[in-house]
Amino acid sequence: MVLAGPPEDQGGVDALSLVAGGTDIFRRSRGVLGLVGLPIALAAAVAVLFLWVGNKQLDSIEQRRVNPEFITNALAEHMALAFTSTILVILIAVPLGIILTRPGARAVMPPVITLANMGQAVPSIGVLVLLALVWDIGFWPAIVALVAYAILPVLRNTMVGLQQVDASVIEAGRGMGMTKGAVLREIELPLAVPVILAGVRTALVINVGTATLATFVNAGGLGDIINGGLVANKQTVIVVGSVLTAAVAMFIDHLGGIAESRLSPKGL
Repeated sequence: MVLAGPPEDQGGVDALSLVAGGTDIFRRSRGVLGLVGLPIALAAAVAVLFLWVGNKQLDSIEQRRVNPEFITNALAEHMALAFTSTILVILIAVPLGIILTRPGARAVMPPVITLANMGQAVPSIGVLVLLALVWDIGFWPAIVALVAYAILPVLRNTMVGLQQVDASVIEAGRGMGMTKGAVLREIELPLAVPVILAGVRTALVINVGTATLATFVNAGGLGDIINGGLVANKQTVIVVGSVLTAAVAMFIDHLGGIAESRLSPKGL
């Protein structure tokens, strides 16, 4: 014979289930809002911007800079500058950071860090002008300047991420018979991934913002719009270029945050 619990107990269980279900729905809704809230706000801001521009009487100079074809080309050039430079930063800074945290490379760590600091301490426009004088103008000189300017966050975070791994965890891996390479691949790097990704996100946002200066070495990008407005003293053009650059930087940072949370190993 099965005895049923008192009605009030069953009602209590049902109430708890409803509360738990409501909390779960609230958390999911907050997660969805976090994913799409900023992109929707940025899209709305850009839409308002173009509605404002569309209601203005543009002269011939403004029409050459503020039209869909010119903006699309400038945006494509800007993304090419930002992503190419960031990929090169990752390919250079992550292996270099790994090497500098190995015991045999401690002696060369200070000069390498000093060089990386110099790359960010020197104004990016100065690096661009210097490269234009001694090398050339165009896409690749701009890429070199962006890499020099953004390498420090990834290099520093790679080193910090690896150095913060508990020595006892490394010793436990070695005690299980793992080689130094296996310990690096299976223990140190997975534990350092969240810190490394934070550095990559920072470098990408830096490159998106700094790429506007590439216009001064004829490398294109959204800086062409801003600089064109400054030269011709056209406030509408300046506002369009500035707002688009800020919106792109914020959207890239948002995507970087999503990638950082998704790519970090579970449980960290």
